[in-house]
Amino acid sequence: MPAKNARESRAVKAAMVLTPDANHHGTMFGGKVMAYIDDIAALSAARHARMPVVTASTDSVDFLHPVQLGQSVCLEAVVTWTHKTSIEVFVKVVAEDLLTGARNVCTTAFLTFVAVDGEGRPQPVPAVVPETELERFLHAGAPARAEARRGRRDLSRQLASRFGTTPLWQQ
Repeated sequence: MPAKNARESRAVKAAMVLTPDANHHGTMFGGKVMAYIDDIAALSAARHARMPVVTASTDSVDFLHPVQLGQSVCLEAVVTWTHKTSIEVFVKVVAEDLLTGARNVCTTAFLTFVAVDGEGRPQPVPAVVPETELERFLHAGAPARAEARRGRRDLSRQLASRFGTTPLWQQ
C-alpha cells in the first residue's frame, strides 16, 4: 500500500459561534468544541485511509483560550502518523474576532482512529509522509504519544475491570 503525503489528509472546518453553542458565560461549550474536534479529525483520518474510521482515543484537550459568542471558530486537522490500522490526527482550533481580526489558538489535540471494514474489523492503512517542518516535528513525536496512549488505555482497562458496572456509590 503506497504511503500518502500528510497534506492529502488536511481538513478545515469553520463556524460562527451562535447562542445555542454558548454557555451562560457567553463562551462556546467545551463539549461542542470537542465534538467539532472529533468531527474534523475523523474527516481527516477517513480522507487518509479512504475507508470508514472509528475514534479510538482523544488525548487531553486543554482549553487555552475561550471562544466567545459571535466569534468564528476554525479547526484544522492533518494526519501526523500511522501504525498498522491506526491513524493519529493533529487538530488545531483557532477563534477569531470577526470585527477586529484578533485570533487566538484555543486548543490543540491529538486523536487516534482505527480504520475498519464493513464488519467493524481493523484494516491496514497507508503510512504518512511528513513534508513540512511542522509535519516532521509532529511525526517525530508520535511514537512517544502512542506509548503514552497505550499506558492510559491499560489503566482504563484496569479501572473498568476493578469497578465493573456497579455504580460507584454502591461500591
